[in-house]
Amino acid sequence: MSTTTPTRTATPPRALSASRTTATAARVLRQLTHDPRTIALLVLIPCVMLFLLRYVFDGSPRTFDSIGASLLGIFPLITMFLVTSIATLRERTSGTLERLLAMPLGKGDLIAGYALAFGALAIIQSALATGLAVWFLGLDVTGSPWLLLLVALLDALLGTALGLFVSAFAASEFQAVQFMPAVIFPQLLLCGLFTPRDDMHPALEAVSDVLPMSYAVDGMNEVLRHTDMTATFVRDVLIVAGCALLVLTLGAATLRRRTA
Repeated sequence: MSTTTPTRTATPPRALSASRTTATAARVLRQLTHDPRTIALLVLIPCVMLFLLRYVFDGSPRTFDSIGASLLGIFPLITMFLVTSIATLRERTSGTLERLLAMPLGKGDLIAGYALAFGALAIIQSALATGLAVWFLGLDVTGSPWLLLLVALLDALLGTALGLFVSAFAASEFQAVQFMPAVIFPQLLLCGLFTPRDDMHPALEAVSDVLPMSYAVDGMNEVLRHTDMTATFVRDVLIVAGCALLVLTLGAATLRRRTA
């Protein structure tokens, strides 16, 4: 009489693990160190754009003061979105993602590890851009520059979360780039950078009220105009942070092993 041993199907762990998350983050950072162009894009491009913007408005420094703080949060969001979406998609198309998920590594660990790795780069990026704008380019800020840095960092983390999320729906790096007009450009037009949101058509104002970039710009403007931390600033920061956390959760839920 023969007996058969039932096969066990390995199931990925459900709970987040600090060790698995940090190991994933360390692996991503090691890979990025071998790609200096990506690091330059992440760290230097926002600084270069702010530098150009300052001298585009060289004859009108007040214009730079009025929009420089807003762009200080928008530029990191855009660059982090672009790089994160492409880097994550590259993991999937190369088969790395499938091999990782075959190991005792949950989707949450993978997403959190990516967020931690790119978050570390976001800290460097935001610190350099904020320091350049405030102490070198002469951005006139009424409030604390540290609050500017906080919003810039949250914007960069939001861009990371959005990039991780949309990478699940792209089949190629070109498609990942194509998501930028759909995800970033509407927020850029409706965030209040070009005109106050109160002056928009009521329908567009209602749409802008649910877009996270609107609150990022509002938070920057609060620091620009007020010496102390206001209740509106706290609300804006919490909304941006909450949106980043929500999108990261959605990114873990929609993460697939293969690209169709």
